[in-house]
Order: sequence, then structure tokens, then C-alpha cells
Amino acid sequence: MILEYEGLKLKLHPDVYEPAEDSFLLARNLKVREGDLALDIGTGTGIIALLMARKARFVLGIDVNPKAVELARENARINDIKNVEFRISNLFENVEGKFDIITFNAPYLPGEPEKPIDHALVGGKRGREVLDRFIDDARNYLKPKGMVQIVQSSITGIEETLEKLRNKGFNIEITARERYFFEEILVISAQAR
Repeated sequence: MILEYEGLKLKLHPDVYEPAEDSFLLARNLKVREGDLALDIGTGTGIIALLMARKARFVLGIDVNPKAVELARENARINDIKNVEFRISNLFENVEGKFDIITFNAPYLPGEPEKPIDHALVGGKRGREVLDRFIDDARNYLKPKGMVQIVQSSITGIEETLEKLRNKGFNIEITARERYFFEEILVISAQAR
């Protein structure tokens, strides 16, 4: 199956998270600038990485799911986008260097992942362990005044995230929010002070 979005053609796969409201909310609110070095964590189909590649000098897209990395590479080929690389990584474990912008559509359901696709949705016992690990490490991979953009559900405690980001030295802005049946989804844009 093919999804078309903003001029991109994206192949989908049943073992890879299909872009949904959360992905599109981030896509519409990306803060990537001309010439940026960008990192997309939990890249899935590669949608956010490929959109950022239109402005960024280079984008690294990572995912813990090997099928996602394979699919994102294929989607880059389909769209003839060459300033992007995809690799397997659990958060920052296979990442080096510093970036102007880091995007992360964070998993938020409580539980433990059983299949590779679950990593896109399941964030640990409380639902926010993966997000907390990301917040703890993100500063080490940001250039001065660099920005992180996190997509988060209200299910996993927005205030806790804002507090943690402030404590790590970020200025925070909620760039977008949308309400769905049982949750609100936000894009949190946090710039390193």
C-alpha cells in the first residue's frame, strides 16, 4: 500500500507504524531550517526524515525496528531523496555527532513491547520510560541553541515532560495540540538555552 503526503509517496508495511494524526501534526509543525543537520528518532516509514530533508543539509533517521529502517530506505529511494541516511538504533546508541534539530514521536502506551512494531507505541511500564531516557540524553546530541521536537500524548503526563525539559536547560513552547477521543496530542518544541 502507498500513502501520499505532501508530494511524498510512502510505501507502508504491516510491521511498521503507519503515519497517523500524531505524525501529521509533527509534519505540519516542523521547525527544521535551511542547512540544518537533523536527527529523526523512531523514523518508522521515514515520513518526518524525508520531509526534513527538503530543507536540511543532512538527515539521519533511526529506528529500533529493522523493518522500519529497511522501509524508510526504500521510501527515500522511491522519492529520490539522497541527503538522508537510515540506521538501526535504540534511541542514541548508534548515533554520534551533534544536530540542529532532533524529532521524536515518542511511544506512550504502558507495557513492554512484544513485537518490533510495538516499539512505536509502547513506552515501558509507565508509558514514559523511553521518553524519559530520550530527555536525559538529548542535550548531548544537540548543537548550542539546538531544538528538540517531541510528539507526546496527554496520557503520559505533559507536565512531567515540560518539567524535565526545563530542568535540562530547555526553553519550551507547545507548538501544536489536537484533541482526539481520549487524549490530546501535542508537539513540544524545546530549544537548548
